[in-house]
Amino acid sequence: MADTLDWVVVGGGIHGVHLAVRLLDARATVPDRLRIVDPAAGLLERWVSCTGATGMTHLRSPAVHHLDVDPYSLLRFGGQRRQRPRGLPRAERPFVPPYDRPSLALFAAHSAEVVDTYGLAGLHVRDLAARIVLGGDEVVVELRSGAHLLARNVILALGLSRQPRWPAFALPLRGAAASHLFDPDQPLVRTDLPPRILVVGAGISGAQTALALAAAGRDVTLVSRHPIREHQFDSDPGWLGPRFMVGFDQLDDAGERRAAITAARHRGSLPADVHRDLRAGLARGELRFLRGEVTHASRSGRGVALRLGDEAIEVDHVVLATGFEAARPGGELVDHLVESGLPCAACGYPLVDRALRWHPRVFVSGPLAELELGPAARNIAGARRAAERVLSANIAS
Repeated sequence: MADTLDWVVVGGGIHGVHLAVRLLDARATVPDRLRIVDPAAGLLERWVSCTGATGMTHLRSPAVHHLDVDPYSLLRFGGQRRQRPRGLPRAERPFVPPYDRPSLALFAAHSAEVVDTYGLAGLHVRDLAARIVLGGDEVVVELRSGAHLLARNVILALGLSRQPRWPAFALPLRGAAASHLFDPDQPLVRTDLPPRILVVGAGISGAQTALALAAAGRDVTLVSRHPIREHQFDSDPGWLGPRFMVGFDQLDDAGERRAAITAARHRGSLPADVHRDLRAGLARGELRFLRGEVTHASRSGRGVALRLGDEAIEVDHVVLATGFEAARPGGELVDHLVESGLPCAACGYPLVDRALRWHPRVFVSGPLAELELGPAARNIAGARRAAERVLSANIAS
């Protein structure tokens, strides 16, 4: 019989890594009694792939949002506080205003150091959690390989990064003529793309991708159904504190909470600096922007023929920056838990307590926790808030 672990964290992304760090730092467990289950070759691999695909240089979130425990750890790691070397090109600066947002390279290096400091690579089980069987004193995490893990507690730190959204028009083009920025099976390699590119989606990912491709000499057209929307963050910072969360906590109806989350999200938006870069690139003629919806696409002798309203467009390749499906993350793993009787709202997402417990031994983080944590649940700040909730319950118990 396998030894019983204290914790199994399902998911090795931003949320899973930060939760593991917090459990170890708070001595809620020890390394020998903690495992992180993720099918990727390394922890954070999917996050690195998605962020790298966009060509982004700096994160949207401030420097105090990262994977370590101390909020100021990343600022110290970067050797900067409020100082920004003005002689450096913006893309090479460790932090940029506002909010001292870190460069992607700096954040990745800091994350790697955190993983190394806590020895998390040695706790990584490279496998897929296929099923969770609930018991009285422990749960069984059945893995795709046929192995299983016994644990007192499980945290579902699952995201949507393996569920890219493909518009109907692009499905027949999938493969040689169309790519999704976040396709887990066919990672986008920008250097392999042909000369004429249509980028669909003008949120932060689409804009950054279009700018990176234009800088590399591609003929780029950026298409969006809506005008450019500028918002510094994907939801108002008031959702990270009492300003909005007091009212959210007072909503007893899950449907009202879902409506508040939907209304609060700035989907398809981009921060001021990316908007500024995009406007400058458009003004210089380095790329084009068209507002409308692609209604038809087909292969042609010279590439891909598309219809955008009354306008015909011909390109060599379509890159989708259309985000992820809105479906609940976790697939069959979460479906089985729902079928076992764990409570869900009408939207299909878990109904959890303040400690993010879906079951006395099953906790959630990320999108699965948003009916309790609100619209910021999915991002890095949401991971930090989730860890605080889980730890408070564990220490109190």
